[in-house]
Amino acid sequence: MIDTMNTWHYFSSPVYSVAKPEFLKAASVTSREYLNAKKKTQKLNEIYPNTDSDTFSNDIRVANIVEYILNTSWDILDGQGYDMSMYKTVIYDFWAQEHQKYSGHDRHMHGSIISGFYFIDCPTDSCKLVIHEPRQANEYISLPEKNPNDVTYASKSINFTLDPGTIIFTNSWLPHSFSRNASNKPFRMIHFNIGVEYIGAQAATVI
Repeated sequence: MIDTMNTWHYFSSPVYSVAKPEFLKAASVTSREYLNAKKKTQKLNEIYPNTDSDTFSNDIRVANIVEYILNTSWDILDGQGYDMSMYKTVIYDFWAQEHQKYSGHDRHMHGSIISGFYFIDCPTDSCKLVIHEPRQANEYISLPEKNPNDVTYASKSINFTLDPGTIIFTNSWLPHSFSRNASNKPFRMIHFNIGVEYIGAQAATVI
């Protein structure tokens, strides 16, 4: 006989996804413009043939998506239990990335509060977003997975197949990477990092 056991789930790692195709045209046009400007001054790396644009969160053409990202990031943090009554969300980084064939991005994390991506061009066989296990102890004390293709508590990473017009948000402490682009067509996205700014209890009451 198997005993009935209570199971508690603590310290989870949420990933949020939402389809926002209404931003796609403006994001695509603006991103390409800033990427092309960078290509004029930046030599393409042979190992990681990608281009990172300068930040362009202040460009009026992407004002709607910036506002949506800021508001949604605030809602996410508030919903996670953080006291957001005295803080507003602010843009730390907002730039376009273009990964040519064989380009990717190794595992890393950002020194912000919320990180995310707005996907623009996602050809078949191009980059996949990979979210990695954030608990360092599990790197050293673990067992082999039964089936790495299944998503279980034993999983070390999760792969996401991406669609244009989708935004993904994560807490910035969650490590991520992008697999190598196997397509002959470039993979493009906007990458953003969100922080918070203290506005004080009195200002929060007014808002």
